[in-house]
Amino acid sequence: MEISRIRALRGPNLWSRHTAIEALIACTTEETMIDAISGFEVRLRARFPGIDPMRPVDHEEDISMAHALAFAALGLQAEAGCPVSFCVISPTVKPGTYQLVFEYTEEAVGRLALELAGSLCQAAYDDSPFDLEAALTRLRDLDDDIRPGPSTGAIVQAAITRGIPVRRLTSGSLVQLGWGSRQRRIQAAETDKTCAISEAIAQDKDLTKTLLAAAGVPVPLGRIVTGAEDGWAAACEIGLPVVIKPRDGNQGKGVTVNILTREHFMAGYGAAAAISEEVLVERFIPGHDYRLLVIGNRLIAAARRDPPHVVGDAVHTVSELVALVNSDPRRGEGHSTSLTRIRLDDIALARLAVHALDADSIPAMGERVVLRNNANLSTGGTATDVTDDVHPEVAARAVEAAQMIGLDICGVDAVCQTVHKPLEEQGGGIVEVNAAPGLRMHLMPSYGKGQPVGEAIVSALFPSGEDGRIPIVAVTGTNGKTTTVRLIAHLLALAGQRVGMTVTDGVYVQGRRIDTGDCSGPKSARNILMHPDVDAAVLETARGGLLREGLAFDRCKVAVVTNIGMGDHLGLSFITTVEDLAVLKQVVVQNVAPDGVAVLNACDPRTVEMAIHCPGSVIFFASEPHHPVIAAHRAQGNRVVYLDGNCLVAAMGDIEHHLPLAEIPLTRSGTVRFQIENAMAAVAASWGLDLDWDIIRRGLCSFDSTVQSVPGRFNLFDYRGATLIADYGHNPDAILALVKAVDALPAQRRIVVISGAGDRRDEDIREQTRILGVAFDEAVLYQDQCQRGRAEGEVLALLREGLSDASRTRVIEAVTGEFVAIDIALSHLHPGDLCLILIDQVEEALAHIAWRVAEPRAA
Repeated sequence: MEISRIRALRGPNLWSRHTAIEALIACTTEETMIDAISGFEVRLRARFPGIDPMRPVDHEEDISMAHALAFAALGLQAEAGCPVSFCVISPTVKPGTYQLVFEYTEEAVGRLALELAGSLCQAAYDDSPFDLEAALTRLRDLDDDIRPGPSTGAIVQAAITRGIPVRRLTSGSLVQLGWGSRQRRIQAAETDKTCAISEAIAQDKDLTKTLLAAAGVPVPLGRIVTGAEDGWAAACEIGLPVVIKPRDGNQGKGVTVNILTREHFMAGYGAAAAISEEVLVERFIPGHDYRLLVIGNRLIAAARRDPPHVVGDAVHTVSELVALVNSDPRRGEGHSTSLTRIRLDDIALARLAVHALDADSIPAMGERVVLRNNANLSTGGTATDVTDDVHPEVAARAVEAAQMIGLDICGVDAVCQTVHKPLEEQGGGIVEVNAAPGLRMHLMPSYGKGQPVGEAIVSALFPSGEDGRIPIVAVTGTNGKTTTVRLIAHLLALAGQRVGMTVTDGVYVQGRRIDTGDCSGPKSARNILMHPDVDAAVLETARGGLLREGLAFDRCKVAVVTNIGMGDHLGLSFITTVEDLAVLKQVVVQNVAPDGVAVLNACDPRTVEMAIHCPGSVIFFASEPHHPVIAAHRAQGNRVVYLDGNCLVAAMGDIEHHLPLAEIPLTRSGTVRFQIENAMAAVAASWGLDLDWDIIRRGLCSFDSTVQSVPGRFNLFDYRGATLIADYGHNPDAILALVKAVDALPAQRRIVVISGAGDRRDEDIREQTRILGVAFDEAVLYQDQCQRGRAEGEVLALLREGLSDASRTRVIEAVTGEFVAIDIALSHLHPGDLCLILIDQVEEALAHIAWRVAEPRAA
């Protein structure tokens, strides 16, 4: 068994809406039926009893090694605690080769699961050992390392529940919620509203106390000290017991409370000084430790935190009791579990010494032995939810503290006997204010109910009714995508939107190109959705990106399918037929938002069939008013766009909007048929976006297929009285549309310049010149820059074969080099002639043509 390709499908894809790993598996003849491998399945299940049954319901499909690999990869993840369930194995047209697809929640975990599944299957095949527990531990550890922590996870889940798009920006906790100009960013319990100055103030505990005291918030007496002896002097001035804390610490690190002796003080001072050069000594406030969570201007949650402790049983030592407590499965390292393991470190030992105990002491039955007096969960403490018990005055002081520091999300630490009474009545006070507070104690308290703090943070970022989404228009199909994208983007820009656009020649934001190359894939689309200056996105969505990664978004406002025809990529990645291509392109329609629209070509039966898969509504367009699909759709009260004489008509019921072709320069007054279809698709998409009809009319009037607006798409030039047309059309359907357009233009003689891409099928290359042979008098054939695996001259030979039956077309010359071919064609032109140049290097070829057009004529 050989794995020849692994892909991570990071968005909705050909197989499902899940994120998934797709692998290409080649099996030997023996491996195509595991029943033929004696004892294999028994050995596999002996090594991994948790693997799901691999038998299909109808028992007709042979079970291969690829099936075993897929089910093992899925099952290992599930056994490791990952919530995955989707899996599919699809035989390809190549015997013994399978496409294996299984769900993942974290990409790295999915990839590791595939690797471990391969080792498991090999072990079962060889009858060699496989350490299942070690494999599961690797998966769990990796998942723990890269999965968002509880704070980030709670916010992300709340956003998903609200329908807000989520994108993780780093392997850590930095997450984008929403798209474009409506996005917000979080990092754990910190948002893009959290001020760096406020964070710095919260880090400085002495400054925090000064500001809180100025606001009338009760705080403990204390001061910064310069050394251990100065600290002890301050403690004596303040009066024992005292608290020692680093001036700029966090998570309770270096904090020691309830210090009663010099020895305890010196040990605590050393711990604080190790964290910060400056140490704060404060009056100890007796009572319980409470964490009050403020979000915006409201108290959202509160918890009583108890310090890490053990309870004696008159049998076990303190260290043994700690080990017993730490055996609780809820306790772990870091913040991924609801509780943290207790540490028996120097601070804990110093605390024990205050009560004349050490790690080997055996506490009496029921004796409560406190190992730290600070109650942070990160040091092993526990939390009890008390949200419903907080007195309004206590809540008010917490909100005032957060606002005085300037934090939008704030963990306020208060010490008092109870939260039922105002702090002032009981001598309580606020001892600390925390930026980016941990949410774990509120989400998963040790006792009591969890609080919806993730939802509260999301609500503070996105008011009710907002989902952080910008309108996305995804345009796919065989031909016309780029022109349609650019026209829709032009219309949106006229409507005052800041538009992001991806097409085959780059990524554009507000008309400025920020990336070059073929940018019709998901990576470029994600970049647009990440850009903060984008109010609306129009995305060319090509088959390659869909196959490689899936969609860059979970759903779009408008999906446009221009047509499904004999594309130039058939035969690649097991997309061998037009029907296969239609199923792939249908992914865009399947992921239209429920309140969105699919714009579909009514003249293309394969596109029409996609309508039933659209979660939203459908607008059909067609080049004839009485097309059965158009007539039926309109009769049902739905929206349609069609060509009626010399007008485009957008109709719903009795309402009609007429758009004369004479006012749509893109169509050359209706002579260029495929541009009429592109215009109809753009009009329908704009209607789906609820653009004003006056804007649609003005946009159609002000858009033409120039080199500036749509480079490489039917760009016209005048060359010494001859007409030049430069176009990037490079598949049989596109060339057929170009031939029809050229036929509608007057010309004394027609010349074509053409090449063929080496990675296309032989029949596709031949078909291009076969179509051109009926419309052109002369042809210049050229071999382009990259032959993509073809031998020298092979593409030229195929182009000649396509012209073999064309009695009309004479081959002027077959050359190497695009610019050479263009120059040869230009040298044969006379006034009144027409030359169609099918360009390969779009920008370079257009620049060369423009240079030739602009050069002065020889005297």
